[in-house]
Amino acid sequence: MWLLLLFIAVPLIEIALFIQVGGWLTLWPTLAIVLATGIIGTVLVKQQGLRVLNDLRSSLQDMRDPLSPLAHGAMILFAGALLLTPGFFTDAVGFLLLVPAVRRLVVRSLAARVSATGFTAQHPSRQGPDSGAIDADYTDVTGPQPQNQKPGQKPSGWTEH
Repeated sequence: MWLLLLFIAVPLIEIALFIQVGGWLTLWPTLAIVLATGIIGTVLVKQQGLRVLNDLRSSLQDMRDPLSPLAHGAMILFAGALLLTPGFFTDAVGFLLLVPAVRRLVVRSLAARVSATGFTAQHPSRQGPDSGAIDADYTDVTGPQPQNQKPGQKPSGWTEH
């Protein structure tokens, strides 16, 4: 029911805002604002997305809980979709989601409603029969390149076993 109301309310709000802002600024400045917010939003989403990707990478390398960077990344992705959608209301919500403090508030709010079992990681220094590590030796069987074969040319496969 809430989703249906959202799909009805958001376009109505956008239409009303376009009429109000377009009547106040006229057509071309209104369109310029919509275009500018899309461009600025794209640049900000890219910058913040790369920053969150680095946070995610470091949390995985340090064996920390990756939930927060993943949640921030999802909100940045959603903000990008809102900023590319023409409209003033969606742009305002999209820009709000690009503010890290707002994202932290949303993460805390969502975390209070969701229960998680926890994050357990196997440390690489633990090695044993159940560690998941495979210790193996190998021998290169490709051999040297034949004399009559030109550099960069692949063998025909006729003599492969």
